[in-house]
Amino acid sequence: MRCSRQVSVLLALVLCATGLRAQDRPHVFRGATIYPVSGPPIENGVLVIHQGKIVAVGPANRVSIPRGAVELDVRGKVIIPGLVDTHSHIGGGDGGDRSATLHPEVRILDAIDPQHDTFWKARAGGITTMNIMPGSGHLMSGQTVYVKPRMARTIQEMLFCQDPLREVCGGMKMANGTNSLGNPPSPGTRAKSAALVRQLFLKAVEYREKIRQAQGDPAKMPARDLQMEALVEILEGKRIVHFHTHRHDDILTAIRLGQEFGFRPVLHHVSEAWKVADEIARARVPCSIIVLDSPGGKHEAVDIRWENGAALEKAGVDVAFHTDDGITDSRLFLRSAALGIRAGMSRQKALEALTLAGARMLGLENRIGSLDPGKDADFVVLSGDPFSVYTHVEQTWIDGRKVFDRANPEHRKYATGGYGVYRGDVYGHDEGEE
Repeated sequence: MRCSRQVSVLLALVLCATGLRAQDRPHVFRGATIYPVSGPPIENGVLVIHQGKIVAVGPANRVSIPRGAVELDVRGKVIIPGLVDTHSHIGGGDGGDRSATLHPEVRILDAIDPQHDTFWKARAGGITTMNIMPGSGHLMSGQTVYVKPRMARTIQEMLFCQDPLREVCGGMKMANGTNSLGNPPSPGTRAKSAALVRQLFLKAVEYREKIRQAQGDPAKMPARDLQMEALVEILEGKRIVHFHTHRHDDILTAIRLGQEFGFRPVLHHVSEAWKVADEIARARVPCSIIVLDSPGGKHEAVDIRWENGAALEKAGVDVAFHTDDGITDSRLFLRSAALGIRAGMSRQKALEALTLAGARMLGLENRIGSLDPGKDADFVVLSGDPFSVYTHVEQTWIDGRKVFDRANPEHRKYATGGYGVYRGDVYGHDEGEE
């Protein structure tokens, strides 16, 4: 079994190397309807990529084709930017334990299995960037990580950052409401929950001030504290807070905490955002929402509505969608926007909510989220209209490399199979990359 695994890994490495060599030549996609998101749809469009970046995008009569390019006929297809999932739990990771209710020092990247088959769900669903979170059972579950579901052996190969020891590689997962209530050491009430968070941030403010007063003198520096380091990154705007919250009063509590300590949270789930959409808009806080198509779940989410996205759009809030996989299967992410449109969102904002809005909420809008020259060549080839129930993800490309191809039977099974398909060996087949 171990020998078979090693052979499979070697095969994947060879295929990856082959894919990299292929990208020495520009690739041209001709004839599709292209939705750049940053601009209007382009009929009979042309997309040119080279060395992992977008080189050009536009109508066929306005885009020059590089000499020696690999040309692909995608007439009748639709090309959209790679989808951005601002809230996911795939990869087999965990998070903080029950020894405390605040775990800012915990890093989900230390627990993710980059060879976990659930990453195929993302590829099959057209997701090219995701914010993987620790769990939500704490007031502060730990540090999230921004990744691309590349074919990878190590987590390092998936990260947006270069050095996870010296760089901020994600955000911070916080929560309020019923998830964080429980037996000691968890708080038993909402008021105590907010008080515990405030107390920890006050400690971080004091820690930051000691660092400033030390002025670089090692003898005057406070003792290193991993919890405080992570919180100071929040206070200094280097780490985004991703705040799990549902009820309208919990939403406003999250906003107040951000205002008190000078950070701007991204509000996640916000089941009752439609009740306080104007207040969210005045605070200029973005929202990442989930769309549920079946009843059930926790009592605090009983008033969730499909109209959430439309209400936030109308109020002028920057809104994105997320899967919270496995609450919503990553393979069905496009459906979230389709349901949002059915409940009143505009097509333009719904597609932006799957792509560019999510990129902004991760601070990655300069690299991903739209099809613009210079951005990463992350895109999806669809069989038809992005919001049609009959449309399939046919291909997913990350950094100019094809990581999912529905025409490949081994890939197709990850798009159409049940959960049992994710128990196999991720490298146990032909990856079929370009």
